[in-house]
Parts: sequence; C-alpha cells; structure tokens
Amino acid sequence: MAIAVYPGSFDPATYGHIDIIRRAGSLFDEIIVGVLNNSAKSPLFSVEERVNILKRVTEDVPNVKIQAFSGLAVNFARDCGAQVIVRGLRAVTDFEYELQMAQTNRVLAPDIDTMFLTTSLEYAYLSSTIVKEVNVFQGDISKFVPPFVAEALQEKYKQK
Repeated sequence: MAIAVYPGSFDPATYGHIDIIRRAGSLFDEIIVGVLNNSAKSPLFSVEERVNILKRVTEDVPNVKIQAFSGLAVNFARDCGAQVIVRGLRAVTDFEYELQMAQTNRVLAPDIDTMFLTTSLEYAYLSSTIVKEVNVFQGDISKFVPPFVAEALQEKYKQK
C-alpha cells in the first residue's frame, strides 16, 4: 500500500492546497495531510480549526486523512508509514527551498522520497499569505478559498 504525506501549515487551506491534495489522492492508496502545529509561529487559525477546515474540504476524497503533527515532516512521514512526502511547487522560488528540504529529508530518512507536484496554472500565484492580506483589505477572496473558509476568515478578523 503506497502512503504519502502532504505536510503544511494550511493557514488557511486554499484552492491550490485542495488541488494538490486531490491530485495526490489519485496517485496514492492513502494521502495523509499533516497540519503543522508549530509553537514558534502564531497562525491565524488554531491547529484544530485548520484540521477541521481540511476535513470539510476533502470529505469527498475517500483516501485522504487529516491529522495534526509537530516536529519534522520526515519524522511525521515515518510515523505514518509513508514512503513519500508530497510538496506543491508554484514557482522557481519554491523549488529552491523545497529542493533543499527534500535533500535534507533524504539524508535524515533515505527510505522516504519527496514528490513535487506543480500547482495547476490557475493557482500558481496563490498562497495563504496572499489570501489573508486580500481579506484584511476587504478584497474578494471567493476565487482563492471555498465559501466557508472565506466566512471563517472574515469571522477571525472581526474578532481581532
């Protein structure tokens, strides 16, 4: 059984993330989306909220599991019994960082490979940071995230 993990912050999950999850889901028997709980960062959404958002956007993909993790992605992959870490690439700038991480992970865990999926062109510009910034200035984010994610973002900023 081929298992892959797709680790990330997903703060919030965007259509670009969802695209990578669905495509990875068609390539592997099981894809485990790992939501990073990093105490050094202060994300907008709690890890529980991010997990719940991802569960909702992937509920129609039967071989996807969502779970929180902390620490190194390669250790998370090993703990899940995964053979592959999936990473999305939007641009050349992503590649430089992701290649360095993949090579580091290969040294740490030679039995776990990294697979890069290039983002669909319609989402190549998209990042969670851009979504949050557009939202702060009351821009239309309906082309970036599902409607319930847009509502959750608007709620979060009302609370701040």
